[in-house]
Amino acid sequence: MNGPSMEDGHIRMPDEEFEELLELAAERGAKRALANVGLVDEDAAGDIRDLRSLLGAFRAARHTAWSTIVRLVTTGLLLALMAGLAIKLKLFGGIH
Repeated sequence: MNGPSMEDGHIRMPDEEFEELLELAAERGAKRALANVGLVDEDAAGDIRDLRSLLGAFRAARHTAWSTIVRLVTTGLLLALMAGLAIKLKLFGGIH
């Protein structure tokens, strides 16, 4: 394997060696980022799964809440229209 060399004021190295260096730097950076958020122990994978599960449950609850709100508003509007129609047709013996 050829080591790094200096050409025109730039350091040159073989592509394979450069890719290994990048891979090592990425791995160290990822480990440092995980350590910074406290995900370095053997329970880290389980913690991430739990967080994903919790996020999925939150998204499902949010979707259900919006569906319920839309259903309630729609039902309310339909009931108001039916009440207005009933009053207009004097179905309840309203004021003459």
